[in-house]
Amino acid sequence: MAKQSLRIFILLLAAVTVLAVGCSQQQAQGGDLVQVGTDAAYPPFEKQEGSGKITGFDIEVMQAIAKAEGFKVNVQHTGWDPLFEGIDRGKIDAGISAVTITDARKKKYDFSDPYFEAKQLILVPANSKAKSLKDLKGKRIGVQSATTGEVVVQEAFGKTYHGLKGYDDTPAAIDDLSNGRVDAVVADNGVVLEYMKKLPKGKFKTIEDPSFKPEYYGIFVKKGNKEVLDKINSGLKKIKKDGTYDKIYKKYFGTKK
Repeated sequence: MAKQSLRIFILLLAAVTVLAVGCSQQQAQGGDLVQVGTDAAYPPFEKQEGSGKITGFDIEVMQAIAKAEGFKVNVQHTGWDPLFEGIDRGKIDAGISAVTITDARKKKYDFSDPYFEAKQLILVPANSKAKSLKDLKGKRIGVQSATTGEVVVQEAFGKTYHGLKGYDDTPAAIDDLSNGRVDAVVADNGVVLEYMKKLPKGKFKTIEDPSFKPEYYGIFVKKGNKEVLDKINSGLKKIKKDGTYDKIYKKYFGTKK
């Protein structure tokens, strides 16, 4: 009788465990809590405060979307590559980190409607004679690896261009520019312009290359995660319609979108 009771207890425990896991998975797929990943090294889009709190334009947009749709978000700093890996493995439901919507990325992930228009911008010392990316041929150019900044340099000079130097994040590339280890940095305009505020006045300048096409940021999810994506798109439409998005945009970029 004792052995039979033990078997029943084990079966009940297993059933409860399966139920709990099922509920947890359902919640992660678009229930009350959505796990959101970001690489918090792109002010003003996202940054990690000394307290560990993650703030920025992207974060406020994501929080506003969640509020409009009636769900909660847990935003975590993952880093760049782990952000995509987290989506792949189902550990993260959605990613927002100034991620440009590209054809290559759309093959692997589903993207929301665009929420921000950006362009690549070149950052160089003030005494640089360069007026476009082509003028930097033969120079050392810093980019964040696996970003559209890297792509535009590779398209201009080839994938094996010896002067291309990849970094884990844009701030590291800009630090090397400040220390003379690279001659230029190519990165998203919003990030570059934010760093211009912190760099010594008059020592650096930006170059807008007319050949750089506009890019659009999107929030991305694992391919087929329609439930979460639909909630995000619905919330995004609502905050654009009621003026919430414009308020957030103005707070970070000084003008109304």
